[in-house]
Amino acid sequence: MQNRYDNIIIGSGAGGAAAAYQLIQSGQSVLLLERGHALPKDGSTLDVSKVHAQNSFNGQEVWQDQHGTAFRPNEFFNLGGKTKWYGAALLRFSAQEFMADDSYQCQPWPLQYEDLKPYYQRAEQILKVKTFEMEPQLKKICNDLVGNKIDWHAQALPLGLSATIQQHPQEAMHFDGFASVADLKHDAQNSFLEPLKDNPRFTCLTGKQATKLLSGKNRQHIDGVACVDGDQYYADRVFLAAGALHSPRILHEYFQQTGQQNSLIGCFYKCHLNSVVLAFSLSRKTDQLRKTLLLLNKHYPHSSAQTLGWLDGELLATQLPAWIPKCLINFLGSRAYGFWLTSEDSSDKRNRIHFETAKHTRPTLDYSQERLPQSKAEHTQFIRAFKRRLLRAGMLSSARNMPVEATAHACGTLVTGDDENHSVVDPEGKVWGIDNLYVVDGSVLPRSSRVNPALTIYAWALRTAKRVAKRTGPN
Repeated sequence: MQNRYDNIIIGSGAGGAAAAYQLIQSGQSVLLLERGHALPKDGSTLDVSKVHAQNSFNGQEVWQDQHGTAFRPNEFFNLGGKTKWYGAALLRFSAQEFMADDSYQCQPWPLQYEDLKPYYQRAEQILKVKTFEMEPQLKKICNDLVGNKIDWHAQALPLGLSATIQQHPQEAMHFDGFASVADLKHDAQNSFLEPLKDNPRFTCLTGKQATKLLSGKNRQHIDGVACVDGDQYYADRVFLAAGALHSPRILHEYFQQTGQQNSLIGCFYKCHLNSVVLAFSLSRKTDQLRKTLLLLNKHYPHSSAQTLGWLDGELLATQLPAWIPKCLINFLGSRAYGFWLTSEDSSDKRNRIHFETAKHTRPTLDYSQERLPQSKAEHTQFIRAFKRRLLRAGMLSSARNMPVEATAHACGTLVTGDDENHSVVDPEGKVWGIDNLYVVDGSVLPRSSRVNPALTIYAWALRTAKRVAKRTGPN
């Protein structure tokens, strides 16, 4: 049959790229379908106005929240997915974060940390994860924050960045929330897809939005994928890697089409409780890289703080009202350091995606922190404790909670588990009830942990693809 492959992967972000890499290494053929295109190399992806003021690279699809208010999720449709834009922080979940935490409404993984450990190690090798020495001003801030307080613990933040990035000031000051022009960020495209581009078993098609799974000999078997342009492709296996907002929509449509049911598709949406804290002092801040520090506190076991990247008046202005004088914004921006405070959001079935129906004319992200009282309480207390430490360090601070459209850490809408009555995906990454459909993006994560999920998604995808290839063999 024309257009037939061993595997089709929908999506080229962390999970899709890692799965493609592993399947090719195992001797199988792969068709990777990406709805977006490769990003331009003209410098526009480092342009503050285009990236953060105009949101030129954001997806255009309109969703609504649980109140019916329209918004555009911070989704990116391009080769490499969100990994092109993320802040390059690549952290492992802890062993405890694979276990249930009933007091915090956290579900367990169907596997343990040790099961994922070799794949964490492999992902770190491929992504060339490293740490960077703290710059002088950050070192002083860190010492003032931690001091001799045994409650606070500081450690280097593992990053997927080139060791030479500090030799390129424009890139060093614009990697967190920007896409590298000089390929100095070790993202999904650069680390996993570029090595495959000349491999005859690998085909990557951009501008191909997959919209439908094609039923095969029976409804428990997927025969291929249909795209919005009408093209159809066929494979022995299909991998969903479109992200936690989009993979469940594709699966839901297939279940509707074939008369199957799983009430958990789209449920248990998680995206962390995230807040940006801006700390101001009288001295000018000249550190360039900045995002090299992780702070933890034993009293807040579900929370972490990271430094953010470069901050100046131009960046600050994109988040402030236009009536504030530019001279004041520039003054504040030159004296500010940014921090990203994250708390794990526990699982609640009501936090979910509702698909387009007569009742929901748009896709709906029904998410409320009020359903997560433990998470909300810890996050609030963590912010207060952190701001107190900043004040003692001589820095005044302001906190801003991230709104529902901030979907950078989205996960949990097709959770994995060892019981098909309480999960959508089995421990091997396969959708329950379908014999050749796998999920390798963040939607499988039962817990979001207290750190960025990217490295865990890479590791899960490597594990899933390797185990699939071992069972099916090279073709």
